[in-house]
Amino acid sequence: MTDQNFEEEYADLGATTQNAMDIAETSMDIVRQFTPDETLADRVRQKSVHSMGDIEFQHLVEFTGRDTLGDDEDAPVRAGARAVLDEADIFTDITMVKAGVTGRGHDCEVSKAIGHGKELAAETGMTRTAAAMLELDKEDAFEDAIVTIGNAPTAALALADCIEQGTRPAVVVANPVGFVKAEESRGRIREVSEEFGVPAITHVGRRGGSGLAAALTNELIHVAKDVRTDEIDLERDAETRATDGRNR
Repeated sequence: MTDQNFEEEYADLGATTQNAMDIAETSMDIVRQFTPDETLADRVRQKSVHSMGDIEFQHLVEFTGRDTLGDDEDAPVRAGARAVLDEADIFTDITMVKAGVTGRGHDCEVSKAIGHGKELAAETGMTRTAAAMLELDKEDAFEDAIVTIGNAPTAALALADCIEQGTRPAVVVANPVGFVKAEESRGRIREVSEEFGVPAITHVGRRGGSGLAAALTNELIHVAKDVRTDEIDLERDAETRATDGRNR
């Protein structure tokens, strides 16, 4: 697929018609009135605000881990964009998250974990999503992949265990929602992200969900598109990017 085709086929927020693109851009213009717009991490914050319909949600997003440039807040976004450019696999925990990941602007294969590990789940009594993560990890499926979790806290907990045991995804986007183990699971992802350097985008609090996780993954794809069209240089850290922006 050529750069021109990528540009023509990808539209932010899933819009494809001119009217829809106008609405999407107007919506993001409103979001930018209330959120910073200097770093790559700010772009993820903006997308989280738009996805959740809550301006304050920007303060709940967490960026951990490191890439070749360091451990600044842009590191997970840079790592995710590079993975998209490298056509890395994208794995989601459930079907709903997979359905929300755009099919435009990239050549990554998008797969869902749920459905794998059925025998393990039946034998052990663990959740189907946890069993699926462990089964796929046995196949080294998550190595250098984008792993997105938007629903199942047990999937995030299982992935954290895999990382602790040596698995190294390119980036983890973990936003499981709920009142049981959701906060704990995201905290566990942050813990292993910081300990082992695996780039991760998470958030704090009880909210989240499939729509948020898919939206943040789509923003990684959008950043990659902007790299491809020379609008963004990935070889700058967040501090440099913010300084350059203020000096324009």
